[in-house]
Formats: sequence, C-alpha cells, structure tokens
Amino acid sequence: MNFSRSLTAAFVLASGLFAACALTVAPAAAQQNAKRASTPAAAALPEVHVHRDANCSCCILWVNHLREAGFKVKVTDEADMGAIKRRVGIPEGKSSCHTAEVGGYFVEGHVPAQDIKRLLAQRPAAKGLVLPGMPLGSPGMEVPDGTVQPYTVELVGNDGSTREWSRHAAPAKR
Repeated sequence: MNFSRSLTAAFVLASGLFAACALTVAPAAAQQNAKRASTPAAAALPEVHVHRDANCSCCILWVNHLREAGFKVKVTDEADMGAIKRRVGIPEGKSSCHTAEVGGYFVEGHVPAQDIKRLLAQRPAAKGLVLPGMPLGSPGMEVPDGTVQPYTVELVGNDGSTREWSRHAAPAKR
C-alpha cells in the first residue's frame, strides 16, 4: 500500500514537472514563431502547394526544408502524379518525385528554397523551376556522410525550353 502511494505521488510530481516544462518552453517557441511570421519576408511568401506520392518520404523532408525557410506549405497526396505533371507543364525528362505550385509557377523536385525565393522576387516570364531526378545532397536528399552531387536547377520558359537558373556544387574538401 505504501509503495502504491509513493508510486502515485511520484507520478503526480513527474506530471507536474512535465507540465511546468511545457509551459516554459511553449511561450518561447511561440514567441520565436511569431517573430519569424512577422518578418516582412515571411509575410510576403505565398503558400506552396506540394503534390506528392504518399509512399515517398523524401518529399516530406523537402517540405520541412521549405517550412524552415519561412514558407507555409500545403501537402496533398496524389494517386496520379503524372496527371499533375502534365497539367502544370513539366517538360519530358525533367520530372522528379514531387510537384509544387507557388505564386503562379511550378517547382519540380528538390529545388532549394533560396531558388524559389529568387524566382518569386524576380518573377520571370516562365512556367517554373525543375530539378530533374533526386540528386544527393539537395534539400530532402541529404545523406549522413554529407555527400552532395553537383546539380543544376533549370528555369522552364513558357515555350517549354529550359535554361540554367542556379548551379549547386559539392562543398570543397578540406
């Protein structure tokens, strides 16, 4: 009986400590989120709508990359990604695992958030950005050993032609 009461008291005490911990951490996190949301850059970013296959986990890692960069992201699991890619105009041979729509453009694949922000700031006459395939080290495709395959993000013109938008290289070895 004494043991049971002691165990109950310990549980109540631990619950109170966890609750107190949550109360001290939550306001700090809320303040940080409010500060991030109140910055002009974050407020000006449009929502990104990501279409993905529900079986692909790297897409969620890319979504997290966008959220960390200040984007609000809506994710929709799609049964037919091919139909989405055809609708937005992804050129043949330029597809990847997910397709996003943002600010009147499409973004195909693991395009870094900084490239999307530049696209939205410059507003070129184009359909969007593509990063074909799934290069190691691109956002959402990071690997534990830090390997980064050099990759090029391409701008897709309204006529379907592509040109280099940005180049991302492997970090220099030390």
